[in-house]
Order: sequence, then C-alpha cells, then structure tokens
Amino acid sequence: MTDRPAAYDGFEGEVGRIFSTSTPSWPERPAPRPDAPNVIVMLVDDLGFSDLGCFGSEIRTPTIDAMAEKGVRFANFHVNPMCSPTRASLLTGLNAHMAGVGFVAHSDPGYPGYAMELRDDAVTIADAFRSSGWATFCIGKWHLCKDSDASDAGSRHSWPLQRGFDRFYGILDGFTNLHHPHQLYEDNRVLVPDDFPDGYYLSDDLTDQAIDMVTRLRASHPTKPFFMYFAHCAVHAPLHAKADDVAAYEGVFDGGWDEVRAARFERQKQMGLVPEHAELPERPTEREHEVAAWADLDADEQRLFARYKEVYAAMVDNIDQNLARLQAHLEEMGEWDNTIVLFTSDNGASREGQTAGTAAYFRTILGAARNVDEEMHQADLALIDEMGGPRTMPHYPMGWAMASNTPFRLYKVNTHQGGHQVPMVLSWPNGDLEPGIRTSYQHVTDVLATLTELAGARIPESRNGQLGPERVGASFAAALHDPAAPSTHAEQYYESWGHRSFYRDGWAATTCHPTRTQFTDEPWELHDLTADPTQVNDVADLHPERLIELVAAWEEAAWANQVFPLDERSMLKETTRPDTELPLERAITLRPGTPSLERYRSYKIVQYKSFTVRARLDWRAGDEGVLFAHGDQGGGYSMWIEDGRLQAAWNGYGDMTMLDAGDVAAGTHEFDLDVEALAGSRCNVWISVDGTEVARADDLPVLMAMAPFQGIDVGIDRRSPVCWDLHERRGPFAYRGTLHEVTWIPGAASPEEPTQFAEILRQHYMKYE
Repeated sequence: MTDRPAAYDGFEGEVGRIFSTSTPSWPERPAPRPDAPNVIVMLVDDLGFSDLGCFGSEIRTPTIDAMAEKGVRFANFHVNPMCSPTRASLLTGLNAHMAGVGFVAHSDPGYPGYAMELRDDAVTIADAFRSSGWATFCIGKWHLCKDSDASDAGSRHSWPLQRGFDRFYGILDGFTNLHHPHQLYEDNRVLVPDDFPDGYYLSDDLTDQAIDMVTRLRASHPTKPFFMYFAHCAVHAPLHAKADDVAAYEGVFDGGWDEVRAARFERQKQMGLVPEHAELPERPTEREHEVAAWADLDADEQRLFARYKEVYAAMVDNIDQNLARLQAHLEEMGEWDNTIVLFTSDNGASREGQTAGTAAYFRTILGAARNVDEEMHQADLALIDEMGGPRTMPHYPMGWAMASNTPFRLYKVNTHQGGHQVPMVLSWPNGDLEPGIRTSYQHVTDVLATLTELAGARIPESRNGQLGPERVGASFAAALHDPAAPSTHAEQYYESWGHRSFYRDGWAATTCHPTRTQFTDEPWELHDLTADPTQVNDVADLHPERLIELVAAWEEAAWANQVFPLDERSMLKETTRPDTELPLERAITLRPGTPSLERYRSYKIVQYKSFTVRARLDWRAGDEGVLFAHGDQGGGYSMWIEDGRLQAAWNGYGDMTMLDAGDVAAGTHEFDLDVEALAGSRCNVWISVDGTEVARADDLPVLMAMAPFQGIDVGIDRRSPVCWDLHERRGPFAYRGTLHEVTWIPGAASPEEPTQFAEILRQHYMKYE
C-alpha cells in the first residue's frame, strides 16, 4: 500500500515556528524558453488539395499564398479521409481508430475503435503545451465527443477543456449554419442567443474570438506564449457565404469543372507541386462516384452548378481574409514573426452533394424526399439567387469535389489520394526555414511531435497516471530547414466506410469498396506513387508479390489499431446505441424560458416514430408568438399564434407546408401537433384544438437523422427559423401570453425504425464479411 504524504513532504525550504525564522520555497512551474514561439494550427473543413492559390487555385488566398512564399508548402501531406478521425490523430499523434475515433462522432456502436470520443489515456497536443507553460485555446469545430454528451447533462470528459485547453469557443457538432449557428459553446457552457445580428457570419465570429483570447492573454502576461487550435467550420456544407464575397466570383466557374480542373493541374505543374510526368486522371467512373462531363450538362444545370462553386470559393476567400485579420493583430502586438502557423485541411473535398448538388443538404445526404432528380433540381434552380444566404442549405455536386481534389482521384471518405492528400503550409518568420516545396510523405499523426519539437514543449508520458498507446507520429522538423530531408513516416494504413489503403515507402495498395459487397470481392489496386502520384496506372498485375505484401500489412495494421469490425454499410454502426440512451427517448415537458434543448436529445424524442407535441395555454385577445419550434431552415416544424390565428409549419428540407387552424377562442386550450410516421419516409401531420382535428396535411417528407438539426425551443424560435417568412415579419417572435408548458409525447415506431430490424440486418449482411 502506498504511504500517504506527511506534512511538509517534498517542501525544499526550511520551516521554523514563525515566518521570520523560515525559508520559503515554491514548487517549480513549467516555463517555456525565453524565445518560445506561439503556435497556431488552422484546420479547414473539407478543403481540397487544389483550393488555395498556392496550390493551383483561381480562388484568391493572398494571405496564405504569402505565408507559403516565405514558408514551406508540403505537397505530400496526408490526413485521414474523414473529419473526426483526422482531428483525433492531429491532437493525439495516434492513428484514429486507436484514439477511439474511427468514424465521424455521430454514432456509438460499442467498439473501441468507434467510441467516438478521445480515449482517456491519450495525451493531446494541448496537454503537452499547457503542461509546458503555454496558454491553450481551441476555436471552432471540435467533433470529438459523443453526440449524446453534447448537452448540459452530458459528460464533459471529452470536451475541449477536459482535453488540455484553457479556453474554447465554437461547436461540438460536425457542422452548422454559418449565418445562424445551431448551438455555440463557450468553455464548458452552452450559449443560447435568441438571434444573431444582421450580417453575422461564423468564420468572422471565430476570428473575433481568437483575437480576443490572444488580447486577453497578452494583457494579463507580457510573454506567456499560446497554442491555438483553430478548426474552421467552413468550408463544410451547408455552403454559406457573405453576399459580397459571393459576388466577387460571379462567372468565374462558368467554364465548368473539367476546365477548372485542367487549368489547376497545369498551374500545379508550373509551381512544382506535381512532377512533369504526372497524369491527370479521367473523370471518376467508380460505382457511386461517377462524374459527368461538364459539356453534357444542360444550360440550367451548368448555371446552377457554377453558382454552388461561387459560394464555395467565397467561403475559402473569407477564411483567407480572416487569417489576414488575425495576422494583422499579431503583427500589431509584435507577435507574428515568432508565431508558427500550420495551415491544412481535415480531408479531401466532399462528395456529399451527390451528382446534382442541392439547396437542401439534409434532403440530399439522407435521400429522404421523393423526386430528388428533376423536380428537386427545379426547386433548387428557383433558389439560385438565395444560394449562400441563410435561407438555403446548399452543397455542390461531386464534379466540383473532383476539381477541388486535383490532381488526385476521388473524394473525402475514399482512401484514394483525393480523400486524404491535402494542402499544408507551415510558416514561421523567425524560424529560419528554407522556403519552398517539400515532397516527402508525412501524415497528420506527425504534427504533434513536430510542433512540440519546434517550440520546445515537452510531451507528457502519461495522462492522469495512465500510460497510453505509443504515438505513431514522428517529427518532420528537419524538413523545414532541409528540402532534401527524407520522410519520417514510412508506412500508413487508411480505412473509411470499408474503403482501405496501405502506404509503404512510396507504394500504395488501395481499394474502393462498393456498398453491400463482400470485402473479399473488390479488387485492390497497386500504385508506384513516385512514378504515378495520381494513381492512374494500376500495376497490380506487374507486382503481385508487392500487392500481397501491402494487403497483408493493411490487415496486420488494422488489427493492431482496432479498426475492426469493418463497416459493411448495414447501418448497424450508425443505429446501434447503448441502453444508457433510452431515457433520452422519454416524453418531455418544457416551459417558457427553458434554453434551447440540445440537438441530440431533441432528435431522440421524435426520430423514426410518430409523436404528438401538446401546448397548454390560457389565451386571450392580443396574445401571440411562437408556441414551440424544432429545427431550422434545413428542416423542422413549429406552431405559433399570429393576429389571433393558430398556425403551424412543416419544413420538409426547405419544402414548406403551412397549416392554418383558424381563429383562437379565449380560454384554456390544448393545441396538438400530431405527426404520423408512414412507410416510404413520409408522414401525415395535423393540428388538433382541444382534441378536435382542425387542419391537416398528408404525405409530407419525414424528417430523419440529422434533421431537425437545431434543437427544441418553447415560447420562441431562436436563431435559424423553421419558417423564414414568419422570421422576416417577427424575428424570434417570443410568445406574449400565458403559455404553461409544451409536452413532446413519443408514439409508435415508424415502419422504417432501424433498431427493430437489427437482427434481420445482422443476419442479412453477414454474407458480406
């Protein structure tokens, strides 16, 4: 048994009976070296390899380009093919599955590689810097805790402040509305603004917060350096941008993705980012990843698709503008020259807009609405002038993801190079760097070791007394001063949605796994990345022994890093949840003044089931306002009284259905909104007043999975509204009158509720092992 400490144990001074006869001593606090740099890691969401000017783009990024000119561009830098896994590896130096985050943090299937939170014994880069005497700031997107924990009742053990950061401002979720963020957090608390000021834009706000944190630090201490992890929510869908920024790109992309891609490829060759012998791959033809020739699209498609890219370009441009603001502030403080900035992306550009893009992101990624082809295309076209603004939730088609990832194949999620080879710029004016381009292979797991070495920070051996797995990353600091320095990362496995790849010493074995096929059926490609960096020429037949070696190495690495079980796309990974979540599905009664209920708790009450929302109130003439609202412009439902009439809205991914229940009589009432879940992802909705049905709408699109994305409000419709027309007239429209309570009553399961088919799915999909 370990002895407990006695009085004065470890004290190195002398203690007399009084202070005058005693000698003080203070425990040593960690102190960075006198010239220790500040460190900023700026991570952009879903930015493709070629989307910066210094990587071949026509998008204006002068701030990043100037950093690249004086710093170092890494042309062979790799991340994981999805966002949460990359963040886990960046922060811990571990492979993502070993860190516990092998997929995006929107599931909890019950396996170590898919815990969807950072493992308890993993030391983070923030732990390293804070324990070495740096202030530590986290800005933007976290996405490294279970969605069931992102509430006031959730465990905060995998929130930023519990993982090494002193301050946090941003979102815990995977994405948000950049004009009206659905749920902002500051440090360990939820922020609940009723609305945002005109012209609000999240990327601007995040930069304001970063500047404020640095300003407060320097006012409080003259020299203490800081580590800042600034994870932008842009340029992830929904594509939201400021109107002036969008207008600056009008017409720039009218030539289409084939023309843009070819032009970027030529610029990349001229810059030396890709070798002269590299070939530009053909447009993707892989199943579920196909891209049409731009010339084969009709005029309306071309006009709409170009608009999507204009909005995306404006988002990238705005990030550069905000980096310029942060740089200017640090220059004014005299801090910029001794600040290391590592700028990169979390994965390749996204294919989530599918073949035709969308004005309604949730509708497209879920496939939850009928007629998602021509009818929805026309609906999207009618909104072309609104694209980028707060009324739409757009995403671009896969063709633009192809162009963004020039010169590589495929997209985010895939384990071909387009999914994980991303731009990276490292700047440090005082760092005596040798400017230029580096082509040595490095991986995001190397970032922790590199930045701590450069700054002189010490990496703790354990966390809370627990010794974690050995980090796999290695410092590439030598490459910053020596262009000929070799790679420090000899091999790396990749896995995402069953797609797999293994890299070793310039060779890669890769497979693109079609859904609902056996894992033994798909062919593995083999590429010599020195001779064929864009994976055009499959040489598996020429080097069968090497292919066998790399496939076997992938298998060994997968078992060693808790990658198994693989995702056979049965949806078991997404729908299997622990029994501890069952209380979240119970009926709930909320009263006016309750802060917005967090997205996941709100979701559990209504998803895949029929339900009733019951508002109980005393009404008299003149009382009006929103009774309840659940959702936002991406999808949701709400009920309100305006000018004495009871009304409701069902926002089916932007397709609005209004229900008018007529005039309200004075007195005590129960107003119900009933939703009956049907087969085919449809539902019937009706309003009842004191038990009598008074208004009805049938065969509406059911709201599924990520929608409604904004949580429940009672007595107000905060932030992004369910009904935009009402918001324009009345704003959040807080209820004025006596609203006693609103109760959500879950009903029968939908015919398509997935857990009731879990065993059937399990038996059916076993054949795909």
